[in-house]
Amino acid sequence: MPVAPRLSLNPKRAVAVGLVGVAAGVGLVWGMSRLASTGEVTVQLGDDTFEAGDPAEMSRVIARDGPILYADTAGGRRDIWLQHLGGAPASGWYAFDARRPGAGRGCTLAWQAPAAVFVDPCDGTIVEGHGEGLPGYAVRITDGELIVDLNAVGEGG
Repeated sequence: MPVAPRLSLNPKRAVAVGLVGVAAGVGLVWGMSRLASTGEVTVQLGDDTFEAGDPAEMSRVIARDGPILYADTAGGRRDIWLQHLGGAPASGWYAFDARRPGAGRGCTLAWQAPAAVFVDPCDGTIVEGHGEGLPGYAVRITDGELIVDLNAVGEGG
């Protein structure tokens, strides 16, 4: 039966490679911390705004089917409800978190059309149709497009 060749390890070389790896890691961490402390580096994982469509069309859809739930497609926790209250498509827009603060995805508010309110399925709390008391987002109409500003967080309602 043939014998496999033995690999010889050079301890000095192994230590040298290890030290170079540690030095590179320390240098990388130091460089990243220096960049972060300058205040000139921003992390942007998604768009600042969300284009929700034509205000007239969206107001018709919401009048017929109720508010629209938009799930956070990045897998985060920022699911939002888009709501329109009133008759004129140019006003009466609300965008707010789909859950009460601290609630998990299983507690996404459910629209109750007959009462025109949202209900928390986990504890039965009722939230008004405009999202009062929930984190809300600024909604504007720009060039005929309904825009939700995901960075302009305030209070719904």
